Amino acid sequence: MLSTLALAASLACAPMFAGAAPAAPADTAAPASANPATAADRQAFIDSLIGRMTLDEKIGQLRLISIGPEMPAPKLMEEITAGRVGGTFNSVTRKDNRPLQEAAMRSRMKIPIFFAYDVVHGHRTVFPISLGLASSWDMGVVEKAARISGQEAASDSLDATFAPMVDISRDPRWGRTSEGFGEDPFLVSQCARASVKGFQGTSPANPDSVMAFVKHFALYGAVEGGRDYNTVDMSPQRMYNDYLPPYRAGLEAGAGGVMIALNSVNGQPATSNKWLLRDLLRKEWGFKGVTVSDHGAIDELLRHGVASTGRDAARLAIEAGVDMSMADTRYLEQLPTLVKSGAVPMSLIDEAVREVLNAKYDMGLFQDPFRRIGRAADDPPDVNAESRLHRAEARDAARKSMVLLENRHRTLPLKKGGTVAVIGPLADAQIDMMGSWSAAGVPKQSVTLLQGMRDALAGKGQVTYARGANITDDPRVVGYLNFLNWDDPEVVQDKRADGDMIDEAVRVARGAETIVVAVGETRGMSHEASSRSSLGLPGSQLALLKALKRTGKPLVLVLMNGRPLTINWEKENADAILEAWYPGTEGGHAIADLLFGDANPSGKLPVTFPRSLGQIPTYYNALRIGRPFTPGKAPNYTSQYFEEEYGPLYPFGYGLSYTTFSMSDVRLSGAKLARDGQLTASVTVKNTGDRAGETVLQLYLQDVMASTVRPVKELKDFRKVMLAPGESRVIDFPIGEDKLRFYNTSLEYVAEPGEFNVQVGFDSAAVKEARFTLE
Repeated sequence: MLSTLALAASLACAPMFAGAAPAAPADTAAPASANPATAADRQAFIDSLIGRMTLDEKIGQLRLISIGPEMPAPKLMEEITAGRVGGTFNSVTRKDNRPLQEAAMRSRMKIPIFFAYDVVHGHRTVFPISLGLASSWDMGVVEKAARISGQEAASDSLDATFAPMVDISRDPRWGRTSEGFGEDPFLVSQCARASVKGFQGTSPANPDSVMAFVKHFALYGAVEGGRDYNTVDMSPQRMYNDYLPPYRAGLEAGAGGVMIALNSVNGQPATSNKWLLRDLLRKEWGFKGVTVSDHGAIDELLRHGVASTGRDAARLAIEAGVDMSMADTRYLEQLPTLVKSGAVPMSLIDEAVREVLNAKYDMGLFQDPFRRIGRAADDPPDVNAESRLHRAEARDAARKSMVLLENRHRTLPLKKGGTVAVIGPLADAQIDMMGSWSAAGVPKQSVTLLQGMRDALAGKGQVTYARGANITDDPRVVGYLNFLNWDDPEVVQDKRADGDMIDEAVRVARGAETIVVAVGETRGMSHEASSRSSLGLPGSQLALLKALKRTGKPLVLVLMNGRPLTINWEKENADAILEAWYPGTEGGHAIADLLFGDANPSGKLPVTFPRSLGQIPTYYNALRIGRPFTPGKAPNYTSQYFEEEYGPLYPFGYGLSYTTFSMSDVRLSGAKLARDGQLTASVTVKNTGDRAGETVLQLYLQDVMASTVRPVKELKDFRKVMLAPGESRVIDFPIGEDKLRFYNTSLEYVAEPGEFNVQVGFDSAAVKEARFTLE
C-alpha cells in the first residue's frame, strides 16, 4: 500500500496512469508547486508505476533515441506516443521538444521523456574546453562554467547532459584529450566534483539544473596507442589508484547518471562487462543512478566479437547492467522474446526500468513534465539572441584557463600602441575558437583573436592581418576533417601557393613592431575519432614561423589546440608562447586581455608536454623504477632515450606569470604523523615582482618505501593564491592518513607505516622537500 505522501505524489501525477484525463496543453500547464517526496515515497511511487506497465512499455523506457536519419521526427513522434521511447538527445530547443513531450503525454502510461545533450563546456555560451578549464586550477571557475552551462541548457528545455567527461588521459595522441581534465587523478577528481555540482546545482530537479551523466565508464582515456575506440588492458591496481577515482568522485558529488565507455576492459567490452557495471559500480560503489550505453555500443558487441547475434548483444548488455540503449534497436527487437523465452528474467527489465524512472523522478519530470519546456508563449523569439549569452563569465574563465609557456626578455605584455601584425591560420577562425563538443554554440558569435586584438587596440594602435598558411596542406586530412559536413566545410583552404601566403605574411610582419601568430590545430583535429600519429604543428605552419622569425621582430605565439604538442623549435625561437587551448565564445577578447596585460596569466598545465612522440607516455606521476635516470650522473644503463634530453618539454603544473614568486622551504608541524592525527606542511609564498598576480602552490607526496612500487610523486592538494607586489602569505597544507592511502596488490585501501617526502612547488618539477614518518 502506498504511504500518504506517496499517494499524494501519485495523485499529483495522475495523468500518467492509464485511463486518466488527457494532459493539459503545455501553454496552460502550471509549474509544479509540491515538494518532492522522500526517497522511500519515490520507491513506492515507481513500484506502483512499474506494476501497471506492459513488457513493451517497460522496454520502451530503455530506449534513448535521437532525431536524425535513423529516426526522422514523424517516426519519433509515433514511437513516443506508442510508449517506445524513454528519452531523446540532440533536440535542443523548447519548440522542438514540446511536441515530443506532448506525444509522451498521449501515450497510455503518460510517462514523460527526458531530453539530453552533450553539454560539455558550454551550451549557448561556449567556455574553454575542459582541458582549458582544468588549466585554471580554480574549482570556482570550473563550477561556474558548469552552472551557467546547466542553466542555459535547462532554459532550452534540456533535462540532462552527457558530462562531465572525466577520463584520465596520458597519451596526447588521443583526440578526446581535449574533452577531459588532464592526466592527474586528484586534479581530474576535483574538476569532476565541481562540474557535477555546477550542472546539478542544489538538485537536478530544479528548473535551472540538468542531471549530470559522468562519462565514459571506464578507462576510455587509456586506449592503446591513443587510438580512439581501441582496447584497454590494465592491472586492477592501476585502475583503482589512477583511472577510477575521477568517476567515483563525480558520482559521490551526486551525478545521477553514467555513460558507459566504448572500449573493452581487459578483454570484455564495457557495454557487456558485469564486473564493471554490477560488481564495481553498483555493489562496491553503491551507485543508484541510471546507466546509458554510448552511441550504438550494444550493436558493436557483435564487432567486438563477444556476441554472435543481435539477440546475444541485447542479452549481454542487459545482464551486464546497461539500463538504456542509445541509438540502436537491439533492446526493442530482442528483449521481448528474450523475456518471453525465459533467457532474460523480468526482474532484470524491471531493475533497469526502475533506474530510468528514478532518474526522471529526480529530474522533477513526474512533478511537471514541462518543467524546463515551459509555455510556448514564453519561448525566446531568438534562441541565439545575444541576451542569452554570458560573455563576461566566459571571458573571465578563458583568461584564467590560458598558460604562459615562454616570455623571454619580458616580451609580454605588449604596449597598446603602434602596429601589431596578427598572422596565422587560426587568427580569424570563429568555429575553431569553440573547440570540440561546443553544443549549441554559434560560430559567428565567437570572438576571434583578430577581432579581440582590434577591439583592444581601437583608437590606440593598428592591427594588420595575413593568413600566412593553411592549417594543413594534406588533402587527405582536409577530406577527413570535412567528411561529415561537405555542404558547410569547417576547413576551408586558401588556394594560393604556400610561398605566396608566407611572402604576404612576411610583408605584413615587416610593417609591424610585434608579430602575434595563431597556430595549432583545427577543432576537428582534437575531437572524437581524431587521434594523431604526430604531435607537431601540421602543414606549413612551422615554415611560416621560421620565415617570420627571420624578420627579427618579436615573435609571440598563440597556440590553439586540444592536446599537448611537440613544439621544440617553437620553444627555442619564439619570444613568447601563450597556450590558449580552444578558449570559447570570448576567446579573442581574453587572449588580447592577456597579451596586453589587462589580465595576468595564471594557468598551469594539467598535462605534461613531451619533447617528442617517442617519449610518450610522459605523465609526471609514473611508478618508480630500479634504474632511473639521474641528472648529473652517467646516463648509461638508466631508463632514458639517449637521442634527446631527459624529461618533458613542459612539466605538469607548469605556467608562468608577468610577475615572479618566491617560496620558502617546507616547514612541517611535526616529524611524525599518528594514525588518527594530522600534521601541517607550510610554506611562505611571496610576490617578488612588480604587479599583482596569482600562482598555484602544489603539494606532492612520495611514499619512500611500500609493499608495492609507488609513484615518484603524487599531487595531493593545491592552493591558488592572489598576491599584490611585495605581499607574502603563509600557505598551510593539512596532511592526514587519508592523503597517504593507496590500493595495494590485494586492492586493500591502506596507508602503510614509514617515511614520506612532502614536496611543495610551483609545478611538479620545481619543488622543495621535507620528510615525516607515519607511525
